[in-house]
Amino acid sequence: MSVKDLEVEFTTDDGPVKVLHGVNFDVRAGRTLGLVGESGSGKSVTSMSIMGLLPKPYGNIVNGEIDYRGTNLVTLPAEEMYAMRGDRISIIFQDPMTALNPVHSIGRQLCEVLELHRPELGKKEREAYAIEMLAKVKIPMPEKRLNEYPHNLSGGMRQRVMIAMALACKPDILICDEPTTALDVTVQASILDLMNELQEETGMAMIFITHDLGVVAEVCDDVAVMYGGRIVEKAEIFELFDNPQHPYTERLMGLMPSLDNEPKQMIDIKPIDASMFAS
Repeated sequence: MSVKDLEVEFTTDDGPVKVLHGVNFDVRAGRTLGLVGESGSGKSVTSMSIMGLLPKPYGNIVNGEIDYRGTNLVTLPAEEMYAMRGDRISIIFQDPMTALNPVHSIGRQLCEVLELHRPELGKKEREAYAIEMLAKVKIPMPEKRLNEYPHNLSGGMRQRVMIAMALACKPDILICDEPTTALDVTVQASILDLMNELQEETGMAMIFITHDLGVVAEVCDDVAVMYGGRIVEKAEIFELFDNPQHPYTERLMGLMPSLDNEPKQMIDIKPIDASMFAS
């Protein structure tokens, strides 16, 4: 997938506000691109643009292309985008408790994905495949979990269900929108290990959205740093950590906790001067 000169506007009572300013990046099969930056930098808007999930009529792509295997997703008819979403391109959201429907069982929600994108499967085949997917994401007693509801599961288990749903149709591209933010550190580590294992097994491309540089170091091959709706720096992971080029990236790196430095009670990143974005 290649994102070229992507610009997004939101309509407000005071007029249109541009929130993405010419975003460019590529993501390749078998590799993970990290989109990193502070809250409000445009990471999630970028992912929603790719998925065709910008809130209508307020959010609109006003310029640019999202090229997937020769198809421009920006101009793709709604019916074709609906068929592609969840099938060829899938997404895992930040909070599994709000992403899962509390009134439907885990099995019902997993099978719904298969009903939409694999209509040739019968009911028993869908249930068997759902059990297989739950086992693949290392949920114990998957047959029992099919009949349980989201509130019966822990945060980590719910996130594993979300991963199973996202991977049910074997997508080419998986977007992970801060999938470990709501989890404690030990559960976070197990989810990251699982993501790495599944990528090695399937060869899919991943876009991993986060504000945590520790997570970036754990799972990403390439990194794009976002600030103010722009990508200010792109590099391979080791190059970025060893030799950050942009002042904002340097400041982000400086906020990583270190055993050699005194802990800070309050951390603040001062606004970046507009001249730093001059091309």
